[in-house]
Amino acid sequence: MDSSERSTIRSEQKSRKFLKSLIRKQPRDLLLVIGTGVSAAVAPGIPALCSWRSCIEAVIEAAEQLEVLHPGDVAEFRKKVIKDRDLLVVAHDLIRKMSPRTGDTKPNFFQDCLMEVFDNLEQHIQNPVVLQSILRLMERGTMVLTTNYDNLLEIFGQQQGKPMESLDLKDKDKVLQWARGHIKYGVLHIHGLYTDPCGMVLDPSGYKDVTQDPEVMEVLQNLYRTKSFLFLGCGETLRDQIFQALFLYTVKNKVDLEHYMLVLKENEDHFFKLQADMLLHGIKVVSYGDCFTQFPEYVEDLTAQICKQRSPDADQVDSTTLLGTSCVDCAKRKLGENGTDSPKRIKHSDNGIPTI
Repeated sequence: MDSSERSTIRSEQKSRKFLKSLIRKQPRDLLLVIGTGVSAAVAPGIPALCSWRSCIEAVIEAAEQLEVLHPGDVAEFRKKVIKDRDLLVVAHDLIRKMSPRTGDTKPNFFQDCLMEVFDNLEQHIQNPVVLQSILRLMERGTMVLTTNYDNLLEIFGQQQGKPMESLDLKDKDKVLQWARGHIKYGVLHIHGLYTDPCGMVLDPSGYKDVTQDPEVMEVLQNLYRTKSFLFLGCGETLRDQIFQALFLYTVKNKVDLEHYMLVLKENEDHFFKLQADMLLHGIKVVSYGDCFTQFPEYVEDLTAQICKQRSPDADQVDSTTLLGTSCVDCAKRKLGENGTDSPKRIKHSDNGIPTI
């Protein structure tokens, strides 16, 4: 993209309106969910980062080159990638095929294939705009989790002098620290990280110790109830079995929540249907444009809008209280009510969450 095209896109972005309910969030009230779209924008030279489909295709290619998958299985999985709609199921089948017959996912050849696919990641960072925006939010208290296997954010953050830390769900103590906001630059990889075979899991059954631990599940689900999740570059996340097990299955009254998802608007009918469907999960779907190249600049401008918000009054409100994901104006009203002698009464914030 030349400078004139970039200027045109930036001009279009500047003229766009942002949801007030989103840009008035304090950064510490947000939790970013990073999907493959972020990695694709940062390192477009690695096809495997572009989508789940591209990742699976690259893993199959690596498995064939490393001779860790029977030629018949290679051909069968290539057909599945083309025909099957549910790519997560294909990915589950693929990792099981390259794992011990006992059903244990470790050790396995899947990790070797990922290491082949993601070799020398740091050399492929071409457009760090989105990563810079994410770090800017993290500096102000925003938490981050990802469904990606790569560690592009951690690599870039370390290059900027930030004490980045990659976490996975196998380390209970670290997960609890992260969920309670004690690891400022921690990135939780719910599928694990390609460099760590012990933390890599695609099947929810691999996280039985986590999903059956009431302490861990309570702090994770409390995040979904009290933070505003902002989905960046996520296409299949809500259909991801691990994400569902951690956040969706047992969290009640999702329609009362207030989360956000940035998406590409390629087709208007599909976009508005998605908007209506996602509201049932408490998620507001927002278009960043009709071209993927608009994504980085939109995230940059959105981050600037969020970070310029100043509200000393709201700073006195604990983001883990019943206010949860309500906006700054609601926080001010809350403080005003607490400062009077009048009897407390039930009110409803702009997002429908009851407050005292």
